[in-house]
Amino acid sequence: KVRPLEKPHPEHSHVANNDKGKVADTLDKASEEQEEAVGLRSQDPFQMDTALNNSMERIDKDTFHMNQRENEAHQARLQHLCRICGSSFKTDLYKRSHPVHGPVDNVMQALLRKKEKRATSWPDLLAKVFKIDVRGDIDTIHPTNFCHNCWNVIQRKFSNVPCDVYFPRKDPVEWHPHSSSCDVCGTSSHGVKRKKQALNPQVCKKLRITARRARQIRQVRNPKRVNSKSLMKKIVNCKKIHLSTKSFAVDYPADFVKSVSCQICEHILADPVKTTCKHLFCRVCILKCLKVMGSYCPCCRYPCFPTDLVSPVKSFLSILNNLAVRCPVKDCDEEIPLEKYCHHLSSHKDAKDKEGYVHINKGGRPRLHLLSLTRRAQKHRLRELKLQVKAFAEKEEGGDVKSVCLTLFLLALRARNEHKQADELEAMMQGKGTGLHPAVCLAIRVNTFLSCSQYHKMYRTVKAITGRQIFQPLHALRTAEKALLPGYHPFEWQPPLKNVSSNTEVGIIDGLSGLQRLVDEYPVDTIAKRFRYDAALASALMDMEEDIFEGLKAQDLDDYEKGPFTVVIKESCDGMGDVSEKHGCGPVVPEKAVRFSFTVMSITVAHDKGSVKIFEENKPNSELCCKPLCLMLADESDHETLTAILSPVIAEREAMKSSELILDMGGIPRAFKFVFRGTGYDEKLVREVEGLEASGSTYICTLCDATRLEASQNLILHSITRNHAENLERYETWRSNPYHETVDELRDRVKGVSSKPFIETVPSIDALHCDIGNATEFYRIFQFEIGEAYKNHDTSKEERKRWQSTLDKHLRKKMNLKPITRMNGNFARKLMTRETVEAVCELIKCEERHEALRELMDLYLKMKPVWRSSCPTKECPELVCQYSFNSQRFAELLSTKFSYRYEGKITNYFHKTLAHVPEIIERDGSIGAWASEGNESGNKLFRRFRKMNARQSKCYEMEDVLKHHWLYTSKHL
Repeated sequence: KVRPLEKPHPEHSHVANNDKGKVADTLDKASEEQEEAVGLRSQDPFQMDTALNNSMERIDKDTFHMNQRENEAHQARLQHLCRICGSSFKTDLYKRSHPVHGPVDNVMQALLRKKEKRATSWPDLLAKVFKIDVRGDIDTIHPTNFCHNCWNVIQRKFSNVPCDVYFPRKDPVEWHPHSSSCDVCGTSSHGVKRKKQALNPQVCKKLRITARRARQIRQVRNPKRVNSKSLMKKIVNCKKIHLSTKSFAVDYPADFVKSVSCQICEHILADPVKTTCKHLFCRVCILKCLKVMGSYCPCCRYPCFPTDLVSPVKSFLSILNNLAVRCPVKDCDEEIPLEKYCHHLSSHKDAKDKEGYVHINKGGRPRLHLLSLTRRAQKHRLRELKLQVKAFAEKEEGGDVKSVCLTLFLLALRARNEHKQADELEAMMQGKGTGLHPAVCLAIRVNTFLSCSQYHKMYRTVKAITGRQIFQPLHALRTAEKALLPGYHPFEWQPPLKNVSSNTEVGIIDGLSGLQRLVDEYPVDTIAKRFRYDAALASALMDMEEDIFEGLKAQDLDDYEKGPFTVVIKESCDGMGDVSEKHGCGPVVPEKAVRFSFTVMSITVAHDKGSVKIFEENKPNSELCCKPLCLMLADESDHETLTAILSPVIAEREAMKSSELILDMGGIPRAFKFVFRGTGYDEKLVREVEGLEASGSTYICTLCDATRLEASQNLILHSITRNHAENLERYETWRSNPYHETVDELRDRVKGVSSKPFIETVPSIDALHCDIGNATEFYRIFQFEIGEAYKNHDTSKEERKRWQSTLDKHLRKKMNLKPITRMNGNFARKLMTRETVEAVCELIKCEERHEALRELMDLYLKMKPVWRSSCPTKECPELVCQYSFNSQRFAELLSTKFSYRYEGKITNYFHKTLAHVPEIIERDGSIGAWASEGNESGNKLFRRFRKMNARQSKCYEMEDVLKHHWLYTSKHL
């Protein structure tokens, strides 16, 4: 029998990219009956004709049946070859190999993490580097490992270092099933290369045609590697477009010339690009070579693709562009920088084109260049051209002379390859420009806390360095800020507001305007600035115009919906201590301040016999949505000053309750109603503005009439009874004493109301100060537990100070909590954790007290989210349901385990936490959303604006702070 030759089809050769020169394989013993039946076996019988298919089937059955032993031997040989390049692992001194399908090794993993690559397995990396998909490999066809040489190629690909690894093939090897002419089974130990074996003389004649045919196919499939420099120069053919290195005006060293010349054409680099292996080429040259010769570097044969090409570093480009070259034009030996060479050469061309035209100068001065003339002379010289352009514009472009001239200028720039300037001009024509919009500049100035002088310095510096006006001048910013401040947008009220001017162009006004002559008997030493309440609300709504329209669209409502819209406002007010006084002119004022602000919480509109919410503030406690209304340098405890300044604000607020705001929004007048809820007050200020006694009063609560003794005996069963109207009635009773009672009897009748209420607040709990108050109480409980106060109730002041010192040292050591003189929100947040309790328990000996403290803190941490969350029914519904049970258990612990502190007394915020939270949640839906946290954050902004953005004079600093703070909260910016 004759083992027939395999004739590889051009599209399905056994190993497509090898350099084998032999086609005939070693022949076994053959019989005369099979000589005429020698056929060609195709790997893809569906592409051959029917006769060949039949022949192949007969040969497969009768002649080329491979036994299992040959397949196993073939598979064993595959394990010694590289999957990618086909080389043998025996050529490596250390016989290193890497699995094709495994995860990457530690070295490669570290490199990928450093380069921030996501690939974690070899198949991903092989697909990226060699463009091979190994996921569909079959063990009987493909090797399962690759060599260390290919591993180095991958590493250098991601390391971005010059690669001198020899990768011996233009493309990776293609693998095919075992056959009679298998290259794997007939190779040497150095890889997939065919052995040269003598042909059997009996069948030499019969193989000539087949061998000749195979040689032709191999010539098509495997062209000789192109590595000759002369051939590469013929490929790029750039002699006419690139400058020779002989054009340099200076005789540079040979190494330097080589570093600035292309590695392919050896000309000066034109539009240079850098490969992954750090070689430099002209962009045109390397792209042509990659297309013709394949995807590898012409210098080091490292894999390289057009997408890998990047520009060199700016320092190299700067050196290259400043190299002096000599002009090749005859009679012009000028030396010019390389970057200006094209411009210089084009000037010669322009001069040559103009040789035919000579302007007749009829005596007088020599003819000046157009740009050297005065504007009048330029108009005179260009008069004819101007008339022609004007006629063309009127005929073709509807009279738009400006667009015609700009387009001409743009085309002229493009023709001279000045694309950078052309791009800037095109952007300006499209309305984009290179400069920033004034509103953007204003946002930058406000958000970075720059004063006018600081911004102006930055503006001048950038303009001087770049030569362009990127930032806008201050007058443009002032124009932009006018549209964002109250008093810009016209509006009206129906019916008109009582005792409030109908003038809408009202900006920042003096907080004492119209009041000083009414309080002559009480000199007000304060500085106050504010917006008129109605103008501020109108400006805030106009700032939210986009949000309102988006809400209408989201609810499938028409854009022309006129309303009335119902706007819910949260009001906040807080005092600030330790406001250092500036050294400017003006009256002596206290080093304290009071801020009154408001937040737009939600907007609803009536629709289909119901109301639809079109806006809801996502972050109601952010300083970005808490808009300042009134600032004053005054003490919040000074009742007369506070009343004098805030009374006009409250009068405007009362007038707006019974009227509708008509505001032109989106070209349609729309009606807005307002609901005011004063919830952003701490307990001290609530008692001040509602006329109640101070927080140390017997009447412990601002929501109910309970005394401290009643609250300690009945910890949880209380309901909200106080309101503003009742407080006014009680004040009248206190003032007139109609029943002629004694002071104690009268005080018991009015339940602690001792002065006139002047601001209406909603009976509620401020979540932030509730957290702070409760944390203060836990801080004291920790001290008492350390000192074992439950054993000994009579302790001296020195002992308590010692307990506090011990607790402070331990918290600093274990929890990194530094001691503070006054509790704040951040300290309270860190203190109220289970970790803190565990740390405190280390100082307590009794295990029973450990359990009591842990349970107390655990209950508190379950109750806290209910009053701190913006929407507890969505965020923690289970804890809302469990609140009553948890509060009852908390109260039991206080009255039993901690009775030494809570027998006959209780703190104000513990009472509110245990007794009133469920009722407020049922009424308002939330406590945390209505907190004063946004106003407290605004206090920090007040200090920063006063320090950075305000003028030195006391008369103007509050005005500047109020203006900048309002702009900081603008949604438009």
